[in-house]
Amino acid sequence: MSFRKSILGAALALFASGAALADITIGVSLPLTGPASGLGIPMANEIKLWPQEIAGEKLKVIVLDDATDPTAGVKNARRFVTEDKVDVILGSAATPVGIAMAGVAMESKTPQLLATPAQLPPGQDAWSFRLPQSNVVMSHAVVEHMKKQGIKTVAFLGYSDAYGEGWLKDFTPIAEKAGIKLIATERFARTDTSVTGQALKITSANPDAVLIVASGSGAAMPHKAMVERGFKGRIYQTHAAATRDLMRVGGKDVEGSFVVSGPVIAPEQLPDSHPSKQQALAFVTQYEKVYGPGSRNQFAGHAYDAIVALQKAVPLALKKGQPGTQEFRTGLRDAFETMGRTLFAHGIMNWTKEDHWGYTNETGVIVKVVNGDWKVE
Repeated sequence: MSFRKSILGAALALFASGAALADITIGVSLPLTGPASGLGIPMANEIKLWPQEIAGEKLKVIVLDDATDPTAGVKNARRFVTEDKVDVILGSAATPVGIAMAGVAMESKTPQLLATPAQLPPGQDAWSFRLPQSNVVMSHAVVEHMKKQGIKTVAFLGYSDAYGEGWLKDFTPIAEKAGIKLIATERFARTDTSVTGQALKITSANPDAVLIVASGSGAAMPHKAMVERGFKGRIYQTHAAATRDLMRVGGKDVEGSFVVSGPVIAPEQLPDSHPSKQQALAFVTQYEKVYGPGSRNQFAGHAYDAIVALQKAVPLALKKGQPGTQEFRTGLRDAFETMGRTLFAHGIMNWTKEDHWGYTNETGVIVKVVNGDWKVE
């Protein structure tokens, strides 16, 4: 009897010491339906390819649909932190939803990996880290390409929400500094089915180029509207449009357009000296082996990079505490801020305590739509 009691006592002591391992739980909220579903679905596809464990700890992944709705995103995030006791929140891929979820991450002190270039007030991103490149970084790539094209005037046609306004705010001063004047600004809602009026106003202004700020398949509608209104200038798209949905929905109308993206879109075309080429190729090979040739996607690449970040951060966080504890969550936050230069499929990441964006201005790649495919410029 005493022997049995000693065994039981040892087991209880082991559990109390924290040596009993718990799963690393990741709560994922993505737009699997709604206007931004073209971004969320590829991410969910990549998540199915994630490893089953990191640093010897099993992964438990909970994926919920936020339907591109900030209210639903907040509901999902609150469930993650109160019921599921997650160690990390991933999402959303829709900017307004990701911003709304960041408040829950901040309040609950849970690390959040944003799959959108969400702009948050100073100090409000203490627990949120962006996987996509910032609008500033991508604006630099767009403006540099515009300069090479001899563009002097540009119009803005973008979402009337946080993603559109963020791009307008960041792009305008960079363009103006380069001698490119913004001569028309038109907005539309994600749910709009027509932008005929806005396209006519831009066409009348006759800019050398138009920057369309929209996402996924939703970026094709304003693009087609500009072509149908007879616009003959250059058309640029942002990194939220770097999906095959743009070409699937836009068809021949998007031929010749320019899209800024991370390296994952066409890594085979990058020079061997590009630091992210091998990581991007690894992602493409893994993803297309399952989902077929040409299925690669900017947002699936962000889901791939989430695991790259966790594989580097988890061993550091385990020194602070076990999964399921605040010590582990704080350890993850600290690890993201101190893990240093990390090769992502999307570029070189270097988050710091002061910078939860991490990418440099050299990250953006301009691709052109040629014969229904991407061609690196």
